[in-house]
Amino acid sequence: MRHHLHYAFLIAGLGGIVTAPHAQNYPAKTIRMIVPSAAGGSVDFMARLVSAKMSATLGQQVVVENRAGSGGVVGTDVVAKSAPDGYVLLMAYGSHVINPSLYPKLPYDTLRDFAPISQIALQPLMLNIHPALPARTVKDLITLAKARPGELNFATAGAGSGGHLANVIFNHMAGVSMVHVPYRGSSPAMIDLIAGIVQLHISSLISSLPHVRSGKVRGIAVTSAKRSMVVPDVPTVGETLKGYEVVNSYYLLAPAGTPADVIAKLHAEAAKAVQQPDVIERLAKDGADPVGNTPAETAQYIAQEIVKWGKAVKDSGAKPD
Repeated sequence: MRHHLHYAFLIAGLGGIVTAPHAQNYPAKTIRMIVPSAAGGSVDFMARLVSAKMSATLGQQVVVENRAGSGGVVGTDVVAKSAPDGYVLLMAYGSHVINPSLYPKLPYDTLRDFAPISQIALQPLMLNIHPALPARTVKDLITLAKARPGELNFATAGAGSGGHLANVIFNHMAGVSMVHVPYRGSSPAMIDLIAGIVQLHISSLISSLPHVRSGKVRGIAVTSAKRSMVVPDVPTVGETLKGYEVVNSYYLLAPAGTPADVIAKLHAEAAKAVQQPDVIERLAKDGADPVGNTPAETAQYIAQEIVKWGKAVKDSGAKPD
């Protein structure tokens, strides 16, 4: 923990370093934004939304390039080994802070090999239960789980997935024991929750809300520290379990060594992009809240997330598929 926070504070101090005016002529050519997953997913959507806005204000095209493989490792490694000149960026997501603990050896160092630009957005998950379960709040669920240890099942998109580790953290903090039922993806997990085969599934807001609104499942809480702008009437898990926070976050990163003034320029444009009214509206449709924080804040957040997810991976015994 101390090592990770030292990294964050080191980054925070970079703002005072005098650097050559690289950003005066930047960008002079097309910028590649690497997405370490296949086209069509949430991180791909996030990258295309932000890149379109940044292209308009930077005066050069920001082109999205998908490099899928190994849970985000392949595309992330491309950026880690790219020239630190601001022309190859990474739109990282939740796996970025989980992989250091999930994979025994990565081809890059998640902290040392990247220069944070901004945390773009966060996407809360929703704690969904089957309507037949006699619980309407997190407190009810904990009481029920304590009364029936080992009887309630929670479905996930697979071992080591964000939903799996969110449940592991929940079990630990609530002092309950529920049984993990892994699926190959969130969709089949949700299908079995609707059918009543499992009793609980923590899934993204965007995939949960249609089923919650139809009454097929009961969404009792969101997993973010604050209530979501998308569903402000739904309480957080943390309102019952103090300190509970699990979100899928999106980060814009550059290779380590990218000049500080280039990072500052990219941060300004990215932060401006996510505060545009049409972007906020579009993010809400995907169940996400805009962030746009500073490079130093992003560095500290990433360091803390690696520690948190590392403990969850260890507690779960999860291994990469």
